[in-house]
Amino acid sequence: MMALGELPAGWAVACLDDLLTKVSNGANVVQYEDKNGYPISRIETIWNESIDLGRVRYIRESDAEFVEKYALQHGDILFSHINSDAHLGKTALFRSQVPILIHGINLLLLRPAQGISPEFLNYQFKYLRFRGAFIDAAQRAVNQSSINQKKLKSLEFVVPPSAEQHRIVAKIEELFSELDQGVASLKTAREQLKVYRQSLLKNAFEGKLTAAWRTAHHDQLETAAALQQRIARERQTRHQQQLADWQTAGQPGPKPKPPKPLPPLTAEELAELPALPAGWIWQKQGEVCEKIFDGTHFSPPSFPSGKYKYITAKNLKEGRLDLSNLTYLDEPAHREIYARCDVRPRDVLYIKDGATTGVAAVNTLDEEFSILSSVGVFRYLVSVVLPEYAMYFLNARVNRHRMLKEIAGVAITRLTLVKLNRAEIAIPSLQEQSQIVQILEEKLSEADQLDQTLATALQQADALRQSILKKAFCGQLVKQDKNDEPATALLERIRAGKSNGMNIPRNRRKSG
Repeated sequence: MMALGELPAGWAVACLDDLLTKVSNGANVVQYEDKNGYPISRIETIWNESIDLGRVRYIRESDAEFVEKYALQHGDILFSHINSDAHLGKTALFRSQVPILIHGINLLLLRPAQGISPEFLNYQFKYLRFRGAFIDAAQRAVNQSSINQKKLKSLEFVVPPSAEQHRIVAKIEELFSELDQGVASLKTAREQLKVYRQSLLKNAFEGKLTAAWRTAHHDQLETAAALQQRIARERQTRHQQQLADWQTAGQPGPKPKPPKPLPPLTAEELAELPALPAGWIWQKQGEVCEKIFDGTHFSPPSFPSGKYKYITAKNLKEGRLDLSNLTYLDEPAHREIYARCDVRPRDVLYIKDGATTGVAAVNTLDEEFSILSSVGVFRYLVSVVLPEYAMYFLNARVNRHRMLKEIAGVAITRLTLVKLNRAEIAIPSLQEQSQIVQILEEKLSEADQLDQTLATALQQADALRQSILKKAFCGQLVKQDKNDEPATALLERIRAGKSNGMNIPRNRRKSG
């Protein structure tokens, strides 16, 4: 960790093996989900840097012989030695949260020797993990990495005098407690921002954000009946334009079909929908779209680079495209999908399949790309519905929940194109839609800036946490006491105990 000459007086460097009385694998025994018998740890038990008793399993009381051999002692450390790189090296300290917790497989048990503070050692593990020490020492397989006991035992740790270890732990916990309070406040503020965003969207589509604007422009707004009639005219106008374009192009392909009318909303359906301000109407999505379609239903090979982007559900976030994890298609696959889809700028992309169903974003890419069937596309009649307005409407949680009531599938949630066509959308005049979009963009932009400020503060809090640990293990967090027994004497005592075949017991008194 550092050169010996840099250590404070009284400190030493030792291999982990010198600081432990036991390193062992856990019990390989049948585990059960039901809470019957003795709790047993597993990889998932280490959660949020501690032991989560909600993530244990159980062994039967008939397997009681495992208790004596594998029960954890107060101050034992569980170490995740087989895991993905993101979780390798995680630790948790057993503080007798329950009378008995069995040590399960895929976690190493590390038992500190007397004179080595379990809390101090556990914090040093967290610091080493942050510095990447366990990744550097790991062996890698396809989906996971591992550290064998030999490599782990040979890792170097700093060892202050025993009394200073306890002073360091007390200072770390004091500073972390203050930091945790600040982090909790930041996280609460971010959650409140989420609520605020959804409140804004809900108010927008109940007409509350533009109530004053409507009052000021009441003599300029068309009635609901006039809006309904205009939508019908716009659909016919669009069809006539498609026919003209088809004829001008030499009549390639099938003749454009006239818009198919959807069954009107029934009185029962309207009664279940929220009341709208005067001049607004509920309309089915298919009545205000030129086209609603989705991507390919087969998964062609994709590549990390190429000419044609391949947009899937992972690339859609609320209100934006995320191109950070993008794949690409080759020419034949792209042509096959693009000929069916032909996504255009300002089309609204919508996740219609999977865990994130209901997320919408306006297409801002002015280029050809292909999409998977999990992505649906709403191409709105822009003389009737602004795509940005529709995107915000779809992302409003209250409207998303209404859409998802129509969902199909169990293992994979799915909204069919038929259901997308029949889904309802609240429509005010085009002028009011523009006002709503303007207000939302202004207020949501302010919320986004504040959220970014909070996110930065959380990152700074994490950096401060690591700075505290760094100072702790460089001897800069608390003052040294020249009267403390030096660490070299402590280590010599531990080695002597091991050479005499003694398993040096720790003080099993629970720490306060």
